[in-house]
Amino acid sequence: MDQRRAEQDHNTGTNTVSLYGEFTVTGNRKVRCAVSLTERDLIVQRLTSAPVGRNKVVLSLKDCVGCRAYREDDNADPAAYLAAYFYPLKRRWLSSGVSRQRAEQCFRIAALQDPRANLEEAEKWARAVRERSARQQYLRDGALMSELSRPSRMMLLVNPQSGKGQALTLYNNHIQRMLNEAGVTHTLVITERQNHARELVKEADLSQWDALVIMSGDGLLFEVINGLLERPDWEEAVRTPLGILPSGSGNALAASIHHYSGASAVYSEELLVSCGFLLCQRLVARMDLVSIHLSSSPRLFSFLSLAWGFVADVDIESEKYRYAGAARFTVGTLVRLASLRVYKGKLAYLPAPEDYSEEEALGNNMTLHCNNQARPSRDSPCQNTFHNSCNSNNSLKVRRTESTPSRSAPKAPAGPPDSLLLPLDQPLPSDWVVVQEEDFVLMLAMYQSNLAEDLLAAPDATPDDGVIHLFYVRAGISRTALLKLFLAMEKGAHLATNCQHLVHAKVRALRLEPSSPKGVITVDGEVVEYGPLQAEVHRGLGRLITG
Repeated sequence: MDQRRAEQDHNTGTNTVSLYGEFTVTGNRKVRCAVSLTERDLIVQRLTSAPVGRNKVVLSLKDCVGCRAYREDDNADPAAYLAAYFYPLKRRWLSSGVSRQRAEQCFRIAALQDPRANLEEAEKWARAVRERSARQQYLRDGALMSELSRPSRMMLLVNPQSGKGQALTLYNNHIQRMLNEAGVTHTLVITERQNHARELVKEADLSQWDALVIMSGDGLLFEVINGLLERPDWEEAVRTPLGILPSGSGNALAASIHHYSGASAVYSEELLVSCGFLLCQRLVARMDLVSIHLSSSPRLFSFLSLAWGFVADVDIESEKYRYAGAARFTVGTLVRLASLRVYKGKLAYLPAPEDYSEEEALGNNMTLHCNNQARPSRDSPCQNTFHNSCNSNNSLKVRRTESTPSRSAPKAPAGPPDSLLLPLDQPLPSDWVVVQEEDFVLMLAMYQSNLAEDLLAAPDATPDDGVIHLFYVRAGISRTALLKLFLAMEKGAHLATNCQHLVHAKVRALRLEPSSPKGVITVDGEVVEYGPLQAEVHRGLGRLITG
């Protein structure tokens, strides 16, 4: 077999062919291909008399999730097989946009009569494809991300009731195959009830897993993060890399991760495939977590958002339209606009220095060590599944009417100390800004880019910028102006509308004291105790698989 080794190292930027072979296509031995592997691409050229352009396929190794070598059960067949799995960006059917779509290349290697020699050749190719694919990781926005160990072991927590109740179907149709192709051994855990995931991660032996992955909306991840921070070993536990696969209604964190990848917006199952691909890349970045103190409930940790007023009302009141999936928020927005409310309260915040995002960049860009210790090898990326008979209720939210905490409320997580917050009953420090207005339409604090799949609320946010992106809308805005604001938010253009009622500030901490007798406050989309609260961001406390 003709083989050519690379003459220069991949760091020189060349794309020299390092492996070359001529194989037949699996399933059709009459089709023969010349296959070349470079540092950046897998090039497949059909050996026919047809023009070259029509028969050549170039697949970027950046889009590769896995490659394997194997033999069929037929002992009479000495051939070995090579299968490589890609998810390149392709133009959508009848659409101008692009989305990740699966592409498989599978070849039959039978140059020799010795089955073992053919398998060794196929394994050499598979190793080379995997190694070069792993080398395609790159600096994104100046931050070097760490990589999970390969092969990887993940616990996959699925809420079967999230969104339209299709999570298990989506897992079977997309995720199971994708993770197996990527060599990710995963244990599927189907949650049975509210706080099931929280209880599970509090007691789990985390040394068994390289990552915890949530397939649900954002509510299940809220449970997992707070469960990790309630552990006695929270300081180590919170560094466990977390992944998200969207199957809920809002899918804000999943949409944020997709946005950070630089790809154009996609929705629904296309967003799921994109997040599955990014998960298979196994790159881990730091993630800010926000400590939230309520007047009488235990401290909470938040990864996404804090909302009061219009946004919180829409989130909770639209539960009745859950069958509509992500469209429930559009319906809820129109309903709430019809009877626009004013919310009274006091708001104050500690501004972030203008250069705050850069002043700690050096410390935050260091390589992370995320469970990269050696793991026992496994024969195949098969999965173990825990099938639970009960359905989950994780994503069903109940509006609280009392501020008294439940007797079964978990103890306050240990977590890191808050250095910027004073007790709620004490006056604010002099360097805080107190908002003069006390009549609001909404208050929204964001620490990720997206509020929903189609709402780019904080377009400049990054997972670990160390700031809370605070938005509030003062009373007096018209229904038409508010609707225009949310329509502009779909593209992240709301800050350019010059709406006189909208205020945006980057802050490190905030305090909210509602004075309206009734209302709703949500943290990561979950209803919390209504009353005074304050929050402080902890930069890079968590770990997030961003691909």
